[in-house]
Amino acid sequence: MGWLEKHLPSLEEATSTTPQLHENTSSNRFNVSHPLPSAPPAMQPRPYHNSLTPLLSPLRPHCLARDRLRLWVPATSRSRLDHTGSLVSLTDSNIDRILLVIAHCHAPSTRECYGSSLLVFHVFCDSRGIPEHQRCPASSVLVLAFLAGCAGLYSGKTLENYFYGIHAWHLLHDLPWSVDQAQASLTLEGAKSLAPSSSSRAKRAPFTVALLLMIHSSLDLSTPLHAAVYACLTTSFFTIARTGEFTVPSLKSFDRHLHVSVSDIRHKVDRHGFHVTVFRLPRTNTSSSGEDVYWAAQSGLADPLAALNNHLHINHLSPSDALFSWQHGTGLHALTRTAFLKCLKDASAHSGHGDLKGHGIRIGGTLEYLLRGVPFETMKTMGRWNSDAFVLYLQKHTIVLAPYLQDQPVLEPFMCYALPT
Repeated sequence: MGWLEKHLPSLEEATSTTPQLHENTSSNRFNVSHPLPSAPPAMQPRPYHNSLTPLLSPLRPHCLARDRLRLWVPATSRSRLDHTGSLVSLTDSNIDRILLVIAHCHAPSTRECYGSSLLVFHVFCDSRGIPEHQRCPASSVLVLAFLAGCAGLYSGKTLENYFYGIHAWHLLHDLPWSVDQAQASLTLEGAKSLAPSSSSRAKRAPFTVALLLMIHSSLDLSTPLHAAVYACLTTSFFTIARTGEFTVPSLKSFDRHLHVSVSDIRHKVDRHGFHVTVFRLPRTNTSSSGEDVYWAAQSGLADPLAALNNHLHINHLSPSDALFSWQHGTGLHALTRTAFLKCLKDASAHSGHGDLKGHGIRIGGTLEYLLRGVPFETMKTMGRWNSDAFVLYLQKHTIVLAPYLQDQPVLEPFMCYALPT
């Protein structure tokens, strides 16, 4: 019996208790401060780049990119009037809490991306002498001029994020958004064709089961770091997870409200006796309420169950620890994305796979299941895609198209019902 089977029931019991609400009879519940989920440790913002330094303004304090949506305020503040024009008695702290709560509808990475868009937008406005009151609410012509001014400097995807970042800033501060969507769409399409070649990422090589086995042979799974890395790799591969969903950005940034802990593992058995291990992601790029990902045990050395059992046995974790923490000489370390990818790069360098990218794990897992004959709609659900964007993997990687291209296709029966129409 592995670590997971032995300890899983106690982990489920530890997370099944529902906290009870107690009536506060001594004071109104709104007379006390109700804290929001804990934030990462305070960090100092880095200096602005020489080419992206905004003019000094009390409306735009120097802060972290992820805080700019809320802390960079328009010259026109959020209205405190009701529908009759009467002033509602709210304090500045009440208004700030509105902004803080609404800002939490975006994942931290999204807030950071949108914060970058605000920086570029305001530097553009500074260079054109646009007065503060014209920046928000911004006219359609100003936003289009901004997008056109950035065309040829950034990728189409980056400019699209910048556009939505400015939109989110207007929504957050309750100011009207009057940009012509049709004109904006045409401008963004034009900007894509003008994007510099340097803005296009090189095609990511997909991980394969063979590559997982090669990495396994290069690691020492009796050591804490390697045990954690291989368990994280196999779990990410077979759950088709994004690299950042099972790792943390930095050693001090682990937060149980945002990142996977040991207690987020569940084990399920269906009516046919098939066993599945489920991981609850507390928060993802596309869901602030979290999502489930899952795998089943596999045969051979790429088995994620064996890798996870080995990791939990070697690293002696408690239910509240980050799932892929590892024992370091200075104490328990949550596995960071940087440490994870560096370890994989070092393990695969001698085999000619030294330029591996994290997203290749998600691509590789998708291709592996497709080549096994898993239907596209099932893959869409498992990969948590809201669109058919993942089908682009077929256009970029000949390994999944090869069986279909033969004069007697290997997957001919599968093609009849699996290919999207």
